[in-house]
This record gives sequence, structure tokens and C-alpha cells, in this order.
Amino acid sequence: MLHPELAALLRRRLDVIADHPFRDRDPTAHLEALKSVSLDIETWHAARRGTLPARLEHFLSGCSYDKALRFLEADGASPDH
Repeated sequence: MLHPELAALLRRRLDVIADHPFRDRDPTAHLEALKSVSLDIETWHAARRGTLPARLEHFLSGCSYDKALRFLEADGASPDH
């Protein structure tokens, strides 16, 4: 898989989003957790900007994180536009 560390961050973001009990129990902390993982993704991207496949760069620049994860899971063969 291309960039497994990025894939792990993107999955962690999905896990935070899907954690409805956490969101319901403490909306502020849930939002902070989402902001934190989003910042981690942005930091990862910024450190590698210009060295990534064009489609992955496009997905990350547009915050299309679900598409970026599908791209990674398909080893760069994602049909998403």
C-alpha cells in the first residue's frame, strides 16, 4: 500500500467521526479529536507536498479524505475523480 501512515490517519479520522457515543457524551472533546486528526493529516500532507501522486495530491488539497483513502487502498488505481 502507498503511504500506510497516511491511510492510518485517514482511518483514524473516520473512527472519530463514527464514534457517536463520544460525540453525544462530550461534543466539545469530540470536535477537538476531529480537529486533531485533521491537523495530523494536514501536517503529513504539508511535509510531502509535491512528492505525491497527482490524484492523491488533489484529494488531500481538497480535503477529499474519503477519496484519498480509497485511492490508497486501491494502490493508486482509484476510479474517483
